[in-house]
Amino acid sequence: MDKGRQGALRPLSRRSFLRSSLRAAALGGVTGVFDPGVARALAETLSAVRPPVFWLQGMGCTGCSVSLLNSLHPTIAEVLLHVIRMDFHPTLMAEEGEGAMSFMLRTAKESAGRYLLAVEGAVSEKDGGRYCVIGEAGHEEFPLSVILEKLAPGAAALLAVGGCAAYGGVSAARGCVTGACGVGDFLRKKGVKTPVINIPGCPPHPDWMVGTLLLLLAAVEEKGLAEGVAEMTRQLDSQGRPLAFYGNNTHENCPYLYLFDEGRMAKNLADKSGCRYGTGCKGPGAWCDSPLRRWNGRVNWCVENALCIGCVQPDFPDGQSPFYRKRT
Repeated sequence: MDKGRQGALRPLSRRSFLRSSLRAAALGGVTGVFDPGVARALAETLSAVRPPVFWLQGMGCTGCSVSLLNSLHPTIAEVLLHVIRMDFHPTLMAEEGEGAMSFMLRTAKESAGRYLLAVEGAVSEKDGGRYCVIGEAGHEEFPLSVILEKLAPGAAALLAVGGCAAYGGVSAARGCVTGACGVGDFLRKKGVKTPVINIPGCPPHPDWMVGTLLLLLAAVEEKGLAEGVAEMTRQLDSQGRPLAFYGNNTHENCPYLYLFDEGRMAKNLADKSGCRYGTGCKGPGAWCDSPLRRWNGRVNWCVENALCIGCVQPDFPDGQSPFYRKRT
């Protein structure tokens, strides 16, 4: 029930219920935020919003796109057909080459201020951006750095998807000669003030990507474009990550925390009788809900098969290395 202006109770609308349910579940870090029924109904509620989304792939391995395709609730088909308009994605779209690039640039101009930009992979402008050319149109090559300077100012918000796009990641690791960096750092250097939402991970969980989109669209649907984006940015942590998915410490929510508290440490990765902190697990310094949400249809997660390598952190991979330690 909802309270009207005169203090009387009135039935809560289906739309208001879905929005409040999503917000409560997400902010509480509950994996049921993507219950199939709620997700499907939410997609129907938000179907009128459907902003254009341009997904650019920079210096990376395309693993984030592969992870996105594994979205279960809602499925990737439901996301693409009913929640958003994926107008450009190099891996998913049928068209390619000059036609696809020209279409994106034209659509962005027509939808200025109303589209979302998603970037997967790091960006480099060294040597004119030649280390990462993503397409051409009219015999003109377009490095990612040039496309970002064209499109980012007109975007309502930018999603930096994966560790490379968010903070530089593997693409900017020690030994890099390309000058690669995270998208947020690049835009700040250029003076572009488009809000950036970081969704790190190597790769990010499908829920983190789809869920961030849903939370953003829910805020936009409720408050309008500008205020909705502003509301979403208020739900980010100090590293620009959505608190709904990155607000939990991995170690504190690990099912093997009791082994750490008892001082029982694993001798090697095959030893399941102890905590894996002693073999190099980075869980105590990592922030994401992997232990609660789990991966691959909730079947397992990183520490079930290996250990946490801190891939959601801004200093990954150099600051999290070495990933493994041999116990003596």
